[in-house]
Amino acid sequence: MDFEQRLQKAIQRGQRRHDGRRREEEAVTVSEEERKRLHVQYRLQLSEHIEACLQRLPHHFPGFQYQTLYGERGWGGACNRDDLRMARGGKRGSDFSRLELTIRPYSPLHILELTSKGTVRNKEVFNRSHYEPIEDADPAKFAELVDLWVLEFAELYAAGQ
Repeated sequence: MDFEQRLQKAIQRGQRRHDGRRREEEAVTVSEEERKRLHVQYRLQLSEHIEACLQRLPHHFPGFQYQTLYGERGWGGACNRDDLRMARGGKRGSDFSRLELTIRPYSPLHILELTSKGTVRNKEVFNRSHYEPIEDADPAKFAELVDLWVLEFAELYAAGQ
């Protein structure tokens, strides 16, 4: 085999290597796009569930105000209320209660993350986060957590904690 033939084979091997890398990059891009699509789908589904659950709190505890959340911190909702407290001797105070549930924005970590923060009468009662890789995430499991956390907050608020 002369030098010209070896040169041609080396060029062909290099081109095959380049094509292989390009195909790998395209596969990563496709999976990245698929992850983003799944995240958007789950985020919409779960933020609707969060809204449906949180909007029920004001029916049982008058005075709570529902607020839709979206932006850098995530998508979801919050319910809060301020209560004026009158103590003996004319002292005044206020009690703040709030439950916030959000789905965090898409990140390079490729996870679906649900965060929750509950405050009852000026006392933080929980601050939680649950996440799973987007490919393995089960929206039904996340919806169960939303239900559980809203129910726990309602119980703590009703108990006067």
